[in-house]
Amino acid sequence: MNILNSPVRFWCLLICLLIILLPGGRQAIASDTIIIKAVGTWEYFTNYQKHEGPFWNERIEQVTEGAIVGEIRPHTTLDLQGFEIMRLVKNGVFDFAFGMSGYVVPESEIFEGADLSSLVQNISVQRQVAEAYFPTLERAFAEKYNAKLMLLYPFPSQMIWCKTPINQMSDLRGKRIRVYLTTLGDFVEGIGAIPVSVPFRDVPDVLSSGIVDCVITGTMSAYTTRLPQVTPYGFTLRVGWGVSFGAMNMNKWNLLSESQKQLLLQEIETLTENMWTETATEDDIALACLADGPCTLGKNGGMTLVKPSAEDLKIRDKVAMEVILPRWAERCGPECAANWNRTVGKVLGLKAEMQPGPVIRAD
Repeated sequence: MNILNSPVRFWCLLICLLIILLPGGRQAIASDTIIIKAVGTWEYFTNYQKHEGPFWNERIEQVTEGAIVGEIRPHTTLDLQGFEIMRLVKNGVFDFAFGMSGYVVPESEIFEGADLSSLVQNISVQRQVAEAYFPTLERAFAEKYNAKLMLLYPFPSQMIWCKTPINQMSDLRGKRIRVYLTTLGDFVEGIGAIPVSVPFRDVPDVLSSGIVDCVITGTMSAYTTRLPQVTPYGFTLRVGWGVSFGAMNMNKWNLLSESQKQLLLQEIETLTENMWTETATEDDIALACLADGPCTLGKNGGMTLVKPSAEDLKIRDKVAMEVILPRWAERCGPECAANWNRTVGKVLGLKAEMQPGPVIRAD
């Protein structure tokens, strides 16, 4: 019998086709498919465009042959500030989140430990720091958020961009400088400047209105937001790395089979490697584009960039030992500081103490 001559069969076939074609139809048929609802960082930065977004929107479905399907959107398009994302992961609103470590510092100062201001100038050393501190943060994410820490990765290094010439660190004294983390505020106060906490999206406004004289932000974000037009002078001391995380709701993680867990961990390992490599490359590209090129991204920024001198680095060491580390040790507590000393401190040849001690850097 021709199916079109059977109304019942015709309507059954039509309904089946609609289920397949309509959004969510795949999930309706593959009832055992695991959907991962994820939130990412900024949609206009490379980390989301090249890594976070494609990883969940494309890669995971491909490698699991549809057994796991990811759906991710950046927190900026969701009208989120970022500080709330791990609480939303804890409550199951999202299954996975990428975010900056600074977003979770309000829950515990322990989260600052992988990116204390100005301590690390080299990205390979910063990676050693992240790896040394990973087990500490892994425990903290589990305890505070019922989440499994999956990866740590950096944004391009954070530097200082100003409206007036900066030839040495002492030129920053008395200036109002945009910060977004407590540890950055410690650095700014340590050099005799004034920290002003400002969200990234408000940076152009506070510069144009004169609320701040300088801003701390990443090299690539400085270029993509056209900072050279309003801050034509850069001081290339690395005051942070924007170390960020990827973490998964533990209940969701436990729904995966052992083979799925292993596959996801392998993919995360590759993702992590790609992100560190990309950031190292982006730093060089962004600095070239901010100054006189050659720039592969577009027009040169024409910014005047000044490298910190040996004397500037001595001041940095003094501020680290007398301000940044003691203040953080005070906030985090003796046990937290002792753990840092055994992990990150061993990598850097530094010691976090509540009272300042002698400079014992190993670099």
